[in-house]
Amino acid sequence: MLEGILTGVTTAMTPINLLFVVTGCLVGTFIGMLPGLGPMSAIALMIPIAASLEPAAGIILMAAVYYGAIFGGSTSSILINAPGVASTVATSFDGYPMAKQGMAGKALAIAAYSSFSGGVIAALFLLIAAPFLASVSLAFQSTDYFALMVLGLVAVAAFAGKGDMLKALLMTVVGLMLSTVGTDQTQGVPRFTLGMIDLIDGISFLLLVMATFALSEALSAIIKPVNEADRQKEKEASQNLGSMAVSKSEVKEMAPVIGRSSVLGFLIGVLPGAGATIASFLAYGTEQRLAGPEKGKEFGKGSVRGLSAPETANNAAATGSFVPLLTLGIPGSGTTAIMLGALIGYGIQPGPRLYLDQPAVFWSVIVSMWLGNIILLILNLPLIPYIARVLAIPARFLLPFILFFSLIGVYFVSFNTFDIQLMVIFAIAAVTLRFLDFPMAPMILGFILGGMMEENLRRALLINNDSWSFLWERPLTLGILALAAICLFLPFLTGMYRQMREKIHPKATTGE
Repeated sequence: MLEGILTGVTTAMTPINLLFVVTGCLVGTFIGMLPGLGPMSAIALMIPIAASLEPAAGIILMAAVYYGAIFGGSTSSILINAPGVASTVATSFDGYPMAKQGMAGKALAIAAYSSFSGGVIAALFLLIAAPFLASVSLAFQSTDYFALMVLGLVAVAAFAGKGDMLKALLMTVVGLMLSTVGTDQTQGVPRFTLGMIDLIDGISFLLLVMATFALSEALSAIIKPVNEADRQKEKEASQNLGSMAVSKSEVKEMAPVIGRSSVLGFLIGVLPGAGATIASFLAYGTEQRLAGPEKGKEFGKGSVRGLSAPETANNAAATGSFVPLLTLGIPGSGTTAIMLGALIGYGIQPGPRLYLDQPAVFWSVIVSMWLGNIILLILNLPLIPYIARVLAIPARFLLPFILFFSLIGVYFVSFNTFDIQLMVIFAIAAVTLRFLDFPMAPMILGFILGGMMEENLRRALLINNDSWSFLWERPLTLGILALAAICLFLPFLTGMYRQMREKIHPKATTGE
């Protein structure tokens, strides 16, 4: 481990990689604070740039953009009650009331300190847990990897809101279908190309991601009507920041919250398909219960605990999501699903042997997280008054820039106008699906895992002479599939149980 850490420090501390960390933190903070754009859009915009870099530098850049977006997403939540990222929705519960009370500066400072603490503590956990998980997972075979892919796809229920699991699973199937378009790598024959030569190589990952996130977000913003009242409120909030000082009593109140939320957020982030959004809500609810009756009443009215808990948890979860990505090749969130595609684009297969075959990539990402969180704190605290004013940029200037960068970014990769046309089609479809409340992240996850899932399934069938007995002969494979089945059917069973209880309860109350 010590040798690996030294390798990571040597790689991450080179001047060019330090520059990429600083750049990624700035870009991520800027994009994360803009309502409607999040880390997935930020990563999608960075892929064309990262593709031209060395693998370690490219992944360091995208990782910095990721936790920079999570870090900066609290700004719009606190100032104008418009979460820049889904994981900062819980931040607005107490951050925005603090801003309305003239303590916007303090709220932003508390969010910055909490985000920094959660990221640093989780990076320490990552340093300890990642090699351990990698050594344990060395015993994994193709059958186990196939089972892991199934578990990862089933876990997409976490991407969906309450009652939307079927929509999430449906979008996962759409992603799997899109991943089969192109030339079959085993048979060498085209499939589902509709006779188009442009689809022989399949659908570009960059094209799909840019269309479904960056381009569709911009189109959605154009379609939505402009609310002048919100715009005026936004300008007033950015000009009234108040003091950024945090008292000793508030620091003492935050310390245990940060410790608990860091552990909770990291563990939630490690789970494939969970992510920072769930971690932030769980941390908020946990602290509200632990606060007691008196402190609990302050939640939703400007509570320091209520602001610190979700900000700590979402940054810890963002770091924790790298554990399954780097050690098992399973993305822990929608954003790391995009990063998984970038790693595969570099010709790097994340998994148990990554820290042996690519130690520079593995350890430099972990070390860069420590550096990145320190840089984020240094950059954000003095820049808070100025960053807040970026929210006043008129949409007529911002949205055309996003549209231009999305289209040109895809074109410069392939220099094929067909990709632009296909991208527009996917973007229009994504906008329609968004209005129908279909989540996009499960589709991306299905698209990313589809190829690896098919490859491991074919390899497992080949080893077992085309017999499906491998599904139950290996205890590890059977255990993972059983866990996947529980994740799949538990929401349905709990829903049926609630319906039955609601039917029985009225009878019980009326004495029948």
